Amino acid sequence: MHHKRKPSYNQLMSEIGYFLLLEDTFMPGYRRVTVAGGTYFFTVVTHRRRDILCDNIVRHALREGICHARESHPFQIDAWVLLPDHLHCIWTLPECDGAFSLRWVKIKQYVTGRVEEVLHRDDLMTDSKRRRGEGSIWQRRFWEHQIRDERDYEKHMNYIHYNPVKHGLVNQVVDWPWSTFHRYVASGVYPEVWGGGDWVGGTGDYGETRENGGA
Repeated sequence: MHHKRKPSYNQLMSEIGYFLLLEDTFMPGYRRVTVAGGTYFFTVVTHRRRDILCDNIVRHALREGICHARESHPFQIDAWVLLPDHLHCIWTLPECDGAFSLRWVKIKQYVTGRVEEVLHRDDLMTDSKRRRGEGSIWQRRFWEHQIRDERDYEKHMNYIHYNPVKHGLVNQVVDWPWSTFHRYVASGVYPEVWGGGDWVGGTGDYGETRENGGA
């Protein structure tokens, strides 16, 4: 597919300070899931659905937390979207490595350590959270789904990028800044005017309807 590149893309990315689109973590096109290493879709939710993830302080801490986790436990980011109260992403782990839970623990702990003092909500704390030292930023659990094949990969990729429209945050996919959609437009995978179309989200479970954000 050949589509016109989004004008001033690099300038846009610089202005919004998008925390995730690092050249060494991003795959520039739909990748095949037959390569070594598992590929997973995740839904991660804030505690009590707090609308804080798009705040500058949280976005910067999340970027740093990802880099921190990757120093000892590398992984590749295939897709990502950040919304106010939750995020979706697709990761590919190294061969014979399925320790995605450890990576999320590291990321969550790092973010909590950086922002809890500013964003702490004592009224949202439970006895369990106090005992575990979890803070008031994240739900404890998350939703995980192992990608089965190319069709499954494409379905979850499209679900991620359409999510801001699904939740009524923007009218067009391209209007949401914190998404890997812009990179895929630049590389010719999506047209800039893509609006979901055959995104085949269907009635599948993507971890958004569960109170705990998945298991």
